[in-house]
Amino acid sequence: MHGFIRAVGAAALVAVVAAVPAAAQAPLKVGFVNTQVAFENAPGRAEASATFEREAQSLQQQMQRMSDSLNTMVSAYSQAEASLTPQQREERQRAIQTKQQEFQQRAQQIDQQAAQRREALMTPLLEQVRNAIETVRTEGGYAFILSNDPASSAVVAYDRNLDITDRVVAKLKAMGPPKAAAAPATNNQPAAAGPASAPSGVTRPRP
Repeated sequence: MHGFIRAVGAAALVAVVAAVPAAAQAPLKVGFVNTQVAFENAPGRAEASATFEREAQSLQQQMQRMSDSLNTMVSAYSQAEASLTPQQREERQRAIQTKQQEFQQRAQQIDQQAAQRREALMTPLLEQVRNAIETVRTEGGYAFILSNDPASSAVVAYDRNLDITDRVVAKLKAMGPPKAAAAPATNNQPAAAGPASAPSGVTRPRP
């Protein structure tokens, strides 16, 4: 999950930049925020993470059942192979190959389904963090708010008094959790097409 936060947070929340009038004489007001800390403290994040882990476990169990079925088929063939006729061996081998192809196709579908579900759960939280940062920027009159996330920031030193992470977290808590993402349909088909990445918590068991 931390990898996901860094990857998406760094891309989406690196900085919020406001246009500054050319005639403005006052020095630019700059702030820094740790977006990872803000995200981790966002209302609803723990619930969204728990929901994803629970659903990912269910998908993992589906994969395990398919793997067990394939292993049983292969084991039965290995034990009976010596007593089978050439035609029977060929038929059993074709059946195993078909089963393997079905397993691989379903594994790809589950990977995609899990990635899309994770995105559906986390995107509203990331948007809530963006909104909180923009609200703090506007209320505080900041020209720039930059990310100082340890894992991704290019900032090497800054005045700690410029860190507004606590203010962003307080604003997030005042805003409350975003609307929860609807649970996916309970069927064996993947969700609508969308970005697919290796989902944490769902790994492909070996056949």
